[in-house]
Amino acid sequence: MRKNLTAKAYMYPMPVLIVGTYDENGTPDAMNAAWGTVCDTAQVAIVLSASHKTVKNLLKTQAFTVAIADEQNVVAADYVGVVSANNVPDKLTKTGWHITKSEFVNAPIIEELSLVLECKLVNYDTDTEICIGEVVNVSVDERILNEKGKIDLAKFAPICYDCGGHGYYKLGEKVGNAFSDGLQLK
Repeated sequence: MRKNLTAKAYMYPMPVLIVGTYDENGTPDAMNAAWGTVCDTAQVAIVLSASHKTVKNLLKTQAFTVAIADEQNVVAADYVGVVSANNVPDKLTKTGWHITKSEFVNAPIIEELSLVLECKLVNYDTDTEICIGEVVNVSVDERILNEKGKIDLAKFAPICYDCGGHGYYKLGEKVGNAFSDGLQLK
């Protein structure tokens, strides 16, 4: 039996994205964003309300980073989502995260987050609040790579957001092989 829910965009899993920027004084800021996806081979799209300090920053600097939160950083990742830099300008100090400047864009890399996309702003639509970024580099902590230099989800342990139940869940168990298992039905 099936049940109809409300007309909401329940997309699972929704990665927990941490969007990082610098303000006009070089102070790093980050926010938690759930509504994001890949929209081209080297572009990301994220829905970001214009009221966020992070959006004001990226419009000025034309750059931002997008990190994928992991199991080890659940508390800090949630904190940057519930506290606004409009009210707490140095909110990152409370997270304990260490910041380094990207070599490729004017935006911060949070060292504790293992996978970071370094992006140039392509477009921010004020009507839809959709931010498009061109990925100019992917910075990854070697500890989450396998012996072939590829990201190992079990080592990475990225988290996703459950928009229906408001929880965070860890990903990582491999259950099949893409572009291979379906060939059994051919």
